[in-house]
Amino acid sequence: MTEFAGSFTGHVRVLGVLSLADTPQHELQTAEVSGPQNSTDENWNAARVTYWGITDLVAGNGTQRGYYVNERPDGSRDWGTFEGKATTSQGQIVVEGTWQGTDGSGRFTGLKAQGKYTTRLISPTEVQCTWQGQYELAATAKAA
Repeated sequence: MTEFAGSFTGHVRVLGVLSLADTPQHELQTAEVSGPQNSTDENWNAARVTYWGITDLVAGNGTQRGYYVNERPDGSRDWGTFEGKATTSQGQIVVEGTWQGTDGSGRFTGLKAQGKYTTRLISPTEVQCTWQGQYELAATAKAA
């Protein structure tokens, strides 16, 4: 498998917040975030990531789960899931977790990938993310 890493700054395009009455300070957040990837791996550099996450917080701490897709100018895509632990410190939400690439289209058909990520909400509408992991393209696996 090929090791790789990257980052992106994403803009919150859609945000929904629901305050729940079961426990004090319990809220569910749904968000769509999108931005260009930066990576030393040309397969991911300049790909546009969009992710959809659901964050379940009690007093600023909780969990996040969601789905993502990377789209490239040539039309190829890859997609997968993520889940992590959300913590709030000094008003900043940080999520640390794992992601799993589940498939793709074009040259990414049959993709297998996994890794770790950290996101930080740096403003009400902006997220910074760093990630690392490993991947294998189906064509590479067949050649081996």
